[in-house]
Amino acid sequence: MELDQAMQGRRSIRGFTKDPVSRELLEDIIALANRAPSSMNTQPWHFHVLTGAPLEEVRKGNSTRMLEGVPPVREISAHAAYAGVHRERQIEIAVQLFEAMGIERDDKARRQDWVMRGFRQFDAPVSVVVCLDKSLVDDTIGHFDVGAATYGLVLAAWSKGLGAVINGQGIMQSPVVREHAQIPEDQVIMTCVALGWPDEGFDANGVVSRRRTTENAARFVGFD
Repeated sequence: MELDQAMQGRRSIRGFTKDPVSRELLEDIIALANRAPSSMNTQPWHFHVLTGAPLEEVRKGNSTRMLEGVPPVREISAHAAYAGVHRERQIEIAVQLFEAMGIERDDKARRQDWVMRGFRQFDAPVSVVVCLDKSLVDDTIGHFDVGAATYGLVLAAWSKGLGAVINGQGIMQSPVVREHAQIPEDQVIMTCVALGWPDEGFDANGVVSRRRTTENAARFVGFD
């Protein structure tokens, strides 16, 4: 797949088949993601790739704690509530997804089930927990670098025929993730990526988020 095809075609996948993903293929994807640029070549990211029993324990622990009303426990600061144009974009993609899935506004059961899918890592066969070296937790440049590597990961997965979604819900109960993924103490959990073979019959997988135009996103200074 050409780079522009991957970048234009990639979308967030939230429904997966039960088919396993081989370790060999995952290693290829990680190797590509590992080529991401970083400040001073620091390469501060770590990928913990979960499947099978450990991932099932993460799903169970996340779901149980959230249903019991345990407040989210992240290892990095959570953003404040979105406002203005950012809130508008958040609502827009939610509307697109609910319309695709046929979830009505007053259907509380299905809306709740949709939320819980996120805590279950969207039932994907693989979850990649993305971490940052703890010594750089207060360094926003390090956060930027991890973001670059995470985008490289989902783009590489797409180029190999796999689907992925960057999933902040999956690490909202970080103690559960840390325990079952055996995260070293010198690393901080940043996010996770649900990954697997796309389920072509899952309606939300066809949703393509609307993007700003180049004119809206960029300014060009000094050009004729």
